[in-house]
Amino acid sequence: MHTPWYHKTTIYQIYPRSFYDSNGDGIGDLQGIIQKLDYIRNLGFETIWISPFFSSPQMDVGYDVADYQNISPEYGTMDDALQLIEEVHRRGMRVVFDMVMNHTSNEHPWFKESSTSRDNPKSDWYIWRDKPNNWQSMTGGSGWHYAPERGQYFWSSFLPFQPDLNYRNPEVKQAMLDIVRFWLAKGVDGFRLDIFNVIYKDAEFRNNPFLLKAIPTEDDPSGFFQEARYNLNRPESFEFARELRAVTQEFGERMLLGEVSGNRELIRKYSGDETNHGLGLVFDFGMLNYEFRADYFRHLILEMEAHYPAPFMPVYVFSNHDRHRSIRRVGGDLLKARLLAMLQLTVRGVPCMYYGEEIGMTDLPMPLDTALDPIAHKYKRFPRFVLDLLDVFVNRDEARTPMQWDATKNAGFSSAAKTWLPVHPNYPSINAEQADREDHSLLRTVRTGLSIRGREQALREGELQLMKNLPVNVLGFARKFESETLYVFLNFGTLVSEFEFQADELLFNVSPRDELKKQAIRLDGLGGVIVK
Repeated sequence: MHTPWYHKTTIYQIYPRSFYDSNGDGIGDLQGIIQKLDYIRNLGFETIWISPFFSSPQMDVGYDVADYQNISPEYGTMDDALQLIEEVHRRGMRVVFDMVMNHTSNEHPWFKESSTSRDNPKSDWYIWRDKPNNWQSMTGGSGWHYAPERGQYFWSSFLPFQPDLNYRNPEVKQAMLDIVRFWLAKGVDGFRLDIFNVIYKDAEFRNNPFLLKAIPTEDDPSGFFQEARYNLNRPESFEFARELRAVTQEFGERMLLGEVSGNRELIRKYSGDETNHGLGLVFDFGMLNYEFRADYFRHLILEMEAHYPAPFMPVYVFSNHDRHRSIRRVGGDLLKARLLAMLQLTVRGVPCMYYGEEIGMTDLPMPLDTALDPIAHKYKRFPRFVLDLLDVFVNRDEARTPMQWDATKNAGFSSAAKTWLPVHPNYPSINAEQADREDHSLLRTVRTGLSIRGREQALREGELQLMKNLPVNVLGFARKFESETLYVFLNFGTLVSEFEFQADELLFNVSPRDELKKQAIRLDGLGGVIVK
């Protein structure tokens, strides 16, 4: 059975504003990404996903697009974007752009025209109503906003300046699919699809039912005391996934990676039914709230294998630009972070890492009232300790600080007097240059894990079988491809664990004290091995 490249790849997410500033204005840019491509290639990542850099007023840092076919000047030009695609491909890598299909900026010419009257050529390109229903936005509060010049309300699933497009209008759908074709024709290898599960809403605008649930969760986006029955995960969105897949297939094998939310049975529907004919991959954000226990990951793997059997493939992701950095969940413990990385790079699935995750970058707490993130301003009246107690992340600036390259000024990110967000003050000890010098750093672990994955077809394409009768804190699984079998054992406990197992070759040990004995394996506390 043919395995598409995007089921075998590894993904590194770049937040362009924070990756590398090439011109000294304090903002990361496309030329900065080009200058750091060798760093990513040498780590061993094969695909780069870049958050939006299209023309935008930057009210939501690029996720409010004003022109899908041009580049925001602070990031560069169209020539820079084309050079980036070319340079990525020259290194044998692939590049995926972030496509925001659900909404535009209210500064987009389409919306400006649509809002002028009820009978202009684009009057039906957005979702307008004389009277709001009870739908809540994904960030809380009503998603309906009044436009006095038109005398109607428009719908925004996310923030008020991000009006939703009306995909029930064939002209809208055609226009957006043409934009997808525009970038595919320029060589882009696919797209990460922003909030793809909200593209269609109920045609009758029925009110959502009451639900005794205040805060949305990763596996259930309902919240704010209503069930999001009629404005999320509509059947037409599943069908649109198949339509979009057909468009990308005009250009060969291209990645479609959906940001969707809901329980695992629901989000799998975006990939299609028996065959993977919808989105090639979808994020499963339940695991962002992982618990650092062997039992948790054993159960997670069983769930992933049950919901994403071949020809489907799960995605393993623990951080992104909208959530706390993953190392927070292990209290900043780099030993635990190394074990988590080894799991992510050896389990059956596509690993996706957020920039800086490979060196253990941490969140930088910042005041809500000075935040650049518009969500933070919606919640700044709430005491910080209440938000922390509820584990509600409302200031995404804290996870978007500049990449920490070295111990020089601004962590080597920029020569500017002031960077767009402050650099984390821990950069003298947490930076890529320092991590590269340390024999057993998290960076070295990620690089070695990616190198072994690149060599061993069993890790890229093999089936997975959980191992039984292991010590309570040890997670073990076999990866098999044709006649080749590899075994991975990870000790989530802090004490040494030794158990009987016959293997011939030690490919990697997380701890220098992990070893393959004559007929046994010895794992240090928080140790792990890959053996043949």
